[in-house]
This record gives sequence, structure tokens and C-alpha cells, in this order.
Amino acid sequence: MTTIDADGSEAAHPRFAEALRALGLDELTARVRRFPDATRTAEEAAAAVGCELSQICKSLIFAADGVPVLVLMDGASRVDLELVRRELGADKVTRAKADVVRETTGYAIGGVPPFGHRTRTRVLADRSLFGHDLVWAAAGDPHAVFPIPPEDLVAHAGATVVDVRERTP
Repeated sequence: MTTIDADGSEAAHPRFAEALRALGLDELTARVRRFPDATRTAEEAAAAVGCELSQICKSLIFAADGVPVLVLMDGASRVDLELVRRELGADKVTRAKADVVRETTGYAIGGVPPFGHRTRTRVLADRSLFGHDLVWAAAGDPHAVFPIPPEDLVAHAGATVVDVRERTP
């Protein structure tokens, strides 16, 4: 793990590193961890970091009546699309296609950070993220993650805290 790549570049995606600077969060840039193996899935990220699966923050893009929306969810849980639909007052919510994710955020699936996107979208953060003092989120690249307290994550993402986690019977 390293915060600087072998070529001297930062571990975070350049667009995300710039977003951190613009938000006055330069100190987070130094906390980005880059791994040789992908951290594209919550399971891969938790294994690489050495944390609980629920400490991973997934950044998931959905389409609510065709409009992109970001849902931040803990890594051990699934998003209940019906709860998202009700929360947004939408007629239909579906998972966004890969090209919509890249067009909306500027990042590929598996590396989407919770903020620093190409376009501004509505953001929902599931309350389950507050079960930990620190969560790990993607840093714009499928090999890089960074730690952040959930309160800071929600504040910087401009998220509304909601309950959209799928419940198992």
C-alpha cells in the first residue's frame, strides 16, 4: 500500500485529488491508500484495508425517472430500490448503466468516490454508515480508497441521511 505511485503521482485519481483540494481537504490526499490488487468491490476493499465489510462505503449511481442519483451504502448491505423510489418520490428507480455512471461522475464503476464528481447529483446516504467511527470510500480509482468519518462524508457529499437499506426477513 502507498499514497504515491511508483511514477511519483498521487494515489488518488487526479480529478478526485483536485476535488479534495477545492474542498479544502488536502489532508485526505495523504490518507489515500493504493493497492496492487483491485478494490473494485466492497469485499475486495475490506480485504485490502483489513476492515469490516460494513466499514466500506459503496458509491452507487441509480436512475430515478432517468435522473442520476448517488446512494452511499455500507459495504455489507444492499440498496432497496423501492425505499429509494419512495424517498425520491420517483415513479421508477433502476441501477444506472456503466456509461451513465462515467458520464455523471467522471469515474468508472468500482472507483466512484462519494464526492468530486463531474456533475452535481442528488445524494442519499444510508444511516448504516454511522455504525462506525471511520468508513473507507473509493478515491476515484478501482485500486485506491481513503478513510473518512461518516459525518464528514455526508457533509462533503451534500447527502441526505436516509434509511434505504434492504432488510432481510
